[in-house]
Amino acid sequence: MHRFYLALVLSVLASTVVLAHSGTDQEEKACTPDVHRFCRKLMDQGDFTILGCLKENRAKLSHACRDVLVSHGQ
Repeated sequence: MHRFYLALVLSVLASTVVLAHSGTDQEEKACTPDVHRFCRKLMDQGDFTILGCLKENRAKLSHACRDVLVSHGQ
């Protein structure tokens, strides 16, 4: 179930660029620990909420997850 929400977040990230697509396995692996660490309580509130949570916690995110956000224009 957690992977599903992360895929939704990464889809939102991708859709803000030009073409919507789900995140790669590597991108999901990069952000999964951060989603669990910082956004666990929000996971039932939808993908935009999780994206907002990641952005609010940007300074605390792993370098790999920050790179995913940046690569998707976030």
